[in-house]
Amino acid sequence: MAMEFLSRCASSSSSPCFAFFNVHLQHTISCRATVKSQVLAWNSPVVGFGRSTSLGTDGRGRIWGCSCGTNRGLLLRQLWRYHSSLSSASGMSSVCYRYVFKWKKYAVNFRRVRNAMEKFRHRFSVQLARVMVCVMLVMSVSSTFEDSPSWALTEENLLFLEAWRTIDRAYIDKNFNGQSWFRYRENALRNEPMNTREETYTAIKKMLATLDDPFTRFLEPEKFKSLQSGTQGALTGVGLSIGYRTAVDGPAGLLVVSAAPGGPAERAGITSGDVILAIDDITTESMGIYDAAERLQGPKGSSVQLTVQSGPSVKHLDLVREKVAINPVKSRICELPGSGENSSKIGYIKLTSFNQKASGAVKEAIDSLRSNRVNAFVLDLRDNSGGLFPEGVEIAKIWLDKGVIVYICDSSGVRDIYDSDGSSTIAASEPLAVLVNKGTASASEILAGALKDNKRAVLFGEPTYGKGKIQSVFKLSDGSGLAVTVARYETPAHINIDKVGVIPDRPLPASFPKDGDGFCSCFEDPASACNVNRVQLFSR
Repeated sequence: MAMEFLSRCASSSSSPCFAFFNVHLQHTISCRATVKSQVLAWNSPVVGFGRSTSLGTDGRGRIWGCSCGTNRGLLLRQLWRYHSSLSSASGMSSVCYRYVFKWKKYAVNFRRVRNAMEKFRHRFSVQLARVMVCVMLVMSVSSTFEDSPSWALTEENLLFLEAWRTIDRAYIDKNFNGQSWFRYRENALRNEPMNTREETYTAIKKMLATLDDPFTRFLEPEKFKSLQSGTQGALTGVGLSIGYRTAVDGPAGLLVVSAAPGGPAERAGITSGDVILAIDDITTESMGIYDAAERLQGPKGSSVQLTVQSGPSVKHLDLVREKVAINPVKSRICELPGSGENSSKIGYIKLTSFNQKASGAVKEAIDSLRSNRVNAFVLDLRDNSGGLFPEGVEIAKIWLDKGVIVYICDSSGVRDIYDSDGSSTIAASEPLAVLVNKGTASASEILAGALKDNKRAVLFGEPTYGKGKIQSVFKLSDGSGLAVTVARYETPAHINIDKVGVIPDRPLPASFPKDGDGFCSCFEDPASACNVNRVQLFSR
């Protein structure tokens, strides 16, 4: 190994002399390295390897020692030994090296060298500082845009960002329909007009449209209030639940999932499976279900015109909107033929929606029917289009003493499990039959799937609607809101029912009635076309 040192040697000459010392290691392996060190006068302090050391004339007890003769020969001795542990075939051994120094003398102007070094160091420091400032500026700008601080944005921009963040955190598809969600935000803030509240609402709707998810939607303040009132048990409209058609054949339009009992639509003869072709002469061929729902609702006493296809016939109906009180539960007792103790009673429960009152109303119905000594239950979920997901889970707990109710899944798989531990169970022993049809959707399908897969009930009817996704509602700061698809679900048997539905165990007769009175008549009259005996109803 060789090292070069620029050093000054004292001499009788008035001009200082400097020398480069080539330090050679007497070893078979050699390399060359240039070591830049401050040039020091003889007997001056020197900073070496983290400590200050003074060189004496004798060189003893110091890091380096040197002597200058009259012939200007300089001998620089290394007063320490460099020890290194080397691995060899025989093991570890300590090897000691001595350094022999040779030198060549150069007459140079030390002041010029020092000035050049100082100038280089100054310029290098300035350039390095400039580079660091530029890097910090770029990082600051990037962070500023990334976090979108309020001082740089308008109130309209902040509302848009609030909606964007809600989707970013809650939406089920983290690929966001194959697009860069962050890049969309940047482009929207640069290019979308957001000078008024209406322009901001339009920008939010345009953003949600890129997800291609009809169930993820924006709700203006009035629509958000209307949605809340619907889950609380009252709406002003015609009493229809609508959905998208799942069949590719047939007329284009929106499917009637169910008609509220006693509502304007039911009184006009609209039933589950009918197709709404137009609302107020506006075709529904490309209309979204939530746009249609808004058109069906309105002030009490106002009218709405519907064009409905029911089977092969097309009807033009003029309906008057009214406040539809959504009482989620109706019940009655059906007495089967028999006498005395041999007669049996069946408790019939019709559940029409999953609003905030649903689970409590079901418990009340069970208690009331039990007080009349019923020994079996029928839960009718036909034409129940769903509602609040938590209510569906709570009603399942009423009937199940243990078992999984539903698996909540996202793009990575199962993320949550809802099950019953028996703490809310009040009817786990009596025989139970569940009635479903193509109007049974959403939370109704969660309940039906849980009771079927846990073998708690026998399902009768036809395949359900097949809505296997869950939405949550988020309120924004200005009173508007977002309904966001946050998950999909699987039944306890890990069946994804989206666009497929829950398959019943047995069909029902085509003429089987949908109301409680008609249901009971099918048991009471053995000669009726819809007659089903108790054994058929509760056995697998």
